[in-house]
Amino acid sequence: MSAMTNPGMEDRADGGDKGADRLVLEAIGASLGLPPQATDRVRFDGPDCLPSAFPVTALASAAIGAAGLAVSELVAAVAEAPPVRVDRRLAALWFGLSIRPVGWTLPSPWDPIAGDYPATDGWIRLHTNAPRHRAAALAVLGSAAERPAVAEAVRGWSADALEQAVIEAGGCAAMMRSVPEWEASPQGRAVSAEPLIAFADARKTSSAWRPTADRPLAGLKVLDLTRVLAGPVATRFLAGFGADVLRIDPPDWNEPAIEPEVTLGKRCARLDLRHAADRARFERLIAEADLLIHGYRPDALDALGYGETVRRGLNPGLVDVCLDAYGWSGPWLNRRGFDSLVQMSTGIAAAGMAWRDADKPVPLPVQALDHATGYLMAAAAVRGVAQRLADGRPTSAKASLARTAALLVALPRGPSEEAALRPAEADYAAAVEATDWGPARRALPPVAVAGAPLAWSQPARRLGSETANWPQ
Repeated sequence: MSAMTNPGMEDRADGGDKGADRLVLEAIGASLGLPPQATDRVRFDGPDCLPSAFPVTALASAAIGAAGLAVSELVAAVAEAPPVRVDRRLAALWFGLSIRPVGWTLPSPWDPIAGDYPATDGWIRLHTNAPRHRAAALAVLGSAAERPAVAEAVRGWSADALEQAVIEAGGCAAMMRSVPEWEASPQGRAVSAEPLIAFADARKTSSAWRPTADRPLAGLKVLDLTRVLAGPVATRFLAGFGADVLRIDPPDWNEPAIEPEVTLGKRCARLDLRHAADRARFERLIAEADLLIHGYRPDALDALGYGETVRRGLNPGLVDVCLDAYGWSGPWLNRRGFDSLVQMSTGIAAAGMAWRDADKPVPLPVQALDHATGYLMAAAAVRGVAQRLADGRPTSAKASLARTAALLVALPRGPSEEAALRPAEADYAAAVEATDWGPARRALPPVAVAGAPLAWSQPARRLGSETANWPQ
């Protein structure tokens, strides 16, 4: 599966009576190297239910549909390729929260000072959920850790100057740009030239693994080195079709607000790569894995001594899938970022502000860039496994939140439904999930691959709850 350029949505805007979800599915399918006729196996049902300046429901249903279609194509290696059905309502729900706690509550995912602030010449968003990012922003501002004090300090800065200062201090921030401003910027131009998913092939190898029609990914070992939020969405999907997902976190990392949402079906362990014994165990895990999914910035694994050449040396047959925030080229190559920041940078929040006729930035109704990119990564992972199965060539694949944003922005826009999604009892499975935090209900699967149900073998678990080993 050689690297390929994706057709832009602007090339498909004359799609006749095709819905937006079908248009974006075709664009994703082309990026995955799927036969054009394969997308005909996907059926979309249900309403558009995520009001926005952009067709977010279409992005959600198409991204999930593409991941399901990749599974269907894998099944075709051993049986007839099954049809795929996507429920738009459930897709929208899974782009928000799939879990409904019973008798307990999820904490807020946001630090109290995270958010949008007016500067002297526009708006800027500070992302302060991680302690080190919070400390960096406060140090630059010279402010107390209170929202009114931060707001007062931000008003003394231009948005561009503050963004740069926070980034240079090791923090995370993004000024609000318009779509044209982003597209004309050096980073916007770099991202637009990148493929939606960039594939590269490695040397031929061999693997004894084979799929089954009813549990297509059973027996695959997936090493998960991802954090909030796209990567965990990808590995959750893979676990739902039978993959053995082992998530590895450092000793001091926790995600209390989203662990119950994204650890479904996974085993979670901790390693400290500053210690020789943990590094040796980590290298054994890589050597035995089929898939590595990671969400580090381009230079981060290299700095730990595990660059792409090292990883490939440890495991020549490894299918390697990764993401970053702002793309894999351009001056922001190594910039830290998150969904909400990329929405500010790429013009999405500004377009929402104009659409809503609001006096402040208006983000998407869900963190759609994270979720969509997660399903794109899952699809790329399955396609990589399929190629290794077909000709012995393992692949690497790269995705980014900014490139997914470009896909969304290029979609044709039209009137948006004003009725926001309201979860109903019928949206959830009857069975109670015994998570580590308490009982919960999980939303019904958003995608159905005929004969291969999306189902998880274990409930959501806390990070670090198991040992870092593959099952024997």
